[in-house]
Amino acid sequence: MTVSAGRKPAVGFIFVTLTLSIVGFGLLIPVLPKLIVGFSGGDIASGSHAYGWIISVYALMQFIGSPILGSLSDRFGRRPIILIATAGSAIDYMIMAWAPSYAWLFVARMIAGFTGGVLSTANAYIADVTPPEKRAGAFGLLGAAFGIGFVLGPAAGGYLGSIDLHLPFWVAAGCSALNWLYGFFVLPESLKPENRRAFSWSRANPIGALMALKRFPAVLSLAEAYFFLMLAQGMMFSMWALYTDYRYHWTPLQVGLSLMLAGVLSGMVQATLVKRIVPKIGETKAVVIGMSISIFAFTSYGLAPSGGFVYAIIVIAAFAGIAGPAMQSYITKHVPADEQGAVQGVFGGLQSLAGIPAPFIATWSFGWAISSARTVQVPGIAFFEAAACIALALILALRTFRKNAHETIAVTVNANS
Repeated sequence: MTVSAGRKPAVGFIFVTLTLSIVGFGLLIPVLPKLIVGFSGGDIASGSHAYGWIISVYALMQFIGSPILGSLSDRFGRRPIILIATAGSAIDYMIMAWAPSYAWLFVARMIAGFTGGVLSTANAYIADVTPPEKRAGAFGLLGAAFGIGFVLGPAAGGYLGSIDLHLPFWVAAGCSALNWLYGFFVLPESLKPENRRAFSWSRANPIGALMALKRFPAVLSLAEAYFFLMLAQGMMFSMWALYTDYRYHWTPLQVGLSLMLAGVLSGMVQATLVKRIVPKIGETKAVVIGMSISIFAFTSYGLAPSGGFVYAIIVIAAFAGIAGPAMQSYITKHVPADEQGAVQGVFGGLQSLAGIPAPFIATWSFGWAISSARTVQVPGIAFFEAAACIALALILALRTFRKNAHETIAVTVNANS
């Protein structure tokens, strides 16, 4: 289906698709760590290490698959790539529901990782159908999809996991199947035929895709900041269930409820505030403010003396959500229409690349910090490391924004002289 063949592409289509996808993913967050710890004999320290491996292999396969799927979407359109990714998710969840051992979970995560190109392709879809001045608001709507998904998913996953640890996987498979059906029958194509280009392995392999960013200096320099930002987020998601279980003795339901609150607040911020705030203060200021809030929130998570404090921090952390849409909007304005998919695929690949070491850093640091061999135990160590990563990302982003601003001024002066 092409743009001229039927329905008018709209952000709402991709919004529903991503919401269903995140609901399926969110269902697993409260129960997957406990399932893996169970396969590890119930020892939380060794189980955290195994959990790190299974999260990392997903990120590795996504790093390989994201630029391939992004480049394929520039050639064949966004719609078929979204369908491939959601089908891969459904297969992954079914295998995980059946999995009798850790090895089966490992294989399932490899499948899901390679087909996990929904986000980068969705970002390219938004760039296809949204004018530049409205993209921050549109990307904020995608952030709201994540928020809604995390409202419904973790809460339901915690409840279903309290019945049976495997039940959330079956429900997640159903969500992905519903997502695929929705995309097949309803989702229109967004990429116009004149904006398509031939597929090239030099751009589709991860290293070649990163090297191709040299043609877009503003995008390449911001990629460094994006990597460390994603590294921090990956560390947080890897640790949330393990940390709150160990520190505050939260059940899967309590983990799900905490993520539900985060999802509600994040969705509200990104669906309502981003489109109002970012145009007023500008994309660069929004990125700086959002990252600064994240640094405070991550540090506070590691210091929170009780679970009640965690809920208060979640309220503050929600406002950090203005940074992501603002950065995505900034990036799309420096990339031509026929390369949005490839560039978004690269950034999806960077997210996956960051996701490879993130679980290892977080879970192994956590395991080391809570070991009985430690005289002083620091269970929040991974959150402190994540805050340091965001601080580095902020420094790199500020350097990028200053450099691009100076170049823009120089071009303007030369043009007027």
